[in-house]
Amino acid sequence: MKSLLTSLPIILPVVHAWAEKQESIILSEGVPLTEEQMADARRAGVVCPEKIRLSRVEKLPEPENEDLMFMARQVGLFSARSASLNLGYGIWLLYDAWEDRQSLVHECVHVSQHEKRNGLRPFLNEYLRECIEPGFPFGRMEQEAILLTKDICKPPTARLPQ
Repeated sequence: MKSLLTSLPIILPVVHAWAEKQESIILSEGVPLTEEQMADARRAGVVCPEKIRLSRVEKLPEPENEDLMFMARQVGLFSARSASLNLGYGIWLLYDAWEDRQSLVHECVHVSQHEKRNGLRPFLNEYLRECIEPGFPFGRMEQEAILLTKDICKPPTARLPQ
C-alpha cells in the first residue's frame, strides 16, 4: 500500500477529471431527492440537499483508465458489494439499491463531507488517502459514514408502557 500512497499525487489529476465528468452526467440526467430523502440528507449533515441528484444504474460506471481502476480495486472501491457511489452532488444507485435508505444515507454523509471540504477535489484527495492508509473501510471519513448511517437508519425504539 505504501507504493499506492506514493503514486496517489500522480493519479489524482486523472481521478479529479473522471469524477468531475461523472458528477456532471449525474447532475444533468439524475432526479432530485424526495422530501423524505431530503430530510435524511439533512440528518446526514448535507447543507444543500436540493443540489443532490440520483441516477439509477445497472452497474456502477468504472473509470476507463487502467491505472485508476487498478488503484480503485486495490483499495476496495468498485467491489461486487458496492451498491452506490457518490461524486460531489451526484449519487449513483444500483437498481437493487434504489429503494435502499441505508445506501442513500451513506452517500449523503459523503456529500456532507464534500461540502465541509469545499469541493469534490479536496474530498477525493483526503478520502482516497484514507482508503490507502489506514485502508478501506477503516479511514475516518468512511467510518463516519458507516456510523452515522447506522444511527440515522436505526429503527425507532419501542416505548414501554408506564
